Amino acid sequence: MPLKVYKPTSPGRRGMTGASFEEITKTKPEKSLLRPLKKKAGRSNQGRITVRHRGGGAKRMYR
Repeated sequence: MPLKVYKPTSPGRRGMTGASFEEITKTKPEKSLLRPLKKKAGRSNQGRITVRHRGGGAKRMYR
């Protein structure tokens, strides 16, 4: 399994490596295993936005 080498964007990240799972995973996950993940950024138990500037972002899925 190849290693993923990170660029030194901070002192703690310098020399950091991690496992690359490219050869054991598909490019896209199996569609039958995916469920939509509801956005809840800055919302109360009533679903109303209570904290500002927390919108947008990419659509996320739960697998």
